[in-house]
Amino acid sequence: MPLTVRVITPDKTVWDGDVQEAILPSTSGQLGILAGHAPLLTALDTGVIRVRPDKEWKSIAVMGGFAEVELDEIKVLVNSAEAGDAIDKEAAKAEYDAAQSRLEEASKGGEPREQMKAANAYKRARARLQAAGGLV
Repeated sequence: MPLTVRVITPDKTVWDGDVQEAILPSTSGQLGILAGHAPLLTALDTGVIRVRPDKEWKSIAVMGGFAEVELDEIKVLVNSAEAGDAIDKEAAKAEYDAAQSRLEEASKGGEPREQMKAANAYKRARARLQAAGGLV
């Protein structure tokens, strides 16, 4: 029996379909979900949701939110999300490199607020690049 996964942002539905399994980036670590999973509500970190509708894994970059698992259905409500196959890998790599440089600069004694902004930008860029298949 498959799981139904819905990844919803404030302005669109990024994924709505049946999968064999899903891996969510919860704030406490990666969380694998199979059919028959116990009901669950969890906070999601910026990262990559991986879903397996058949033999191939699909990736979705998410920028924080919540997931509810109940009755073989996973509802994911996030601030922002992009399907990995819709992300330009070269642009994502350039964004990642720039974010990594900003983080390194901010870590060398920058203001705490700037360090936090740089760290968040790095996490977003890393998630997008991972979803696009540019990082493992």
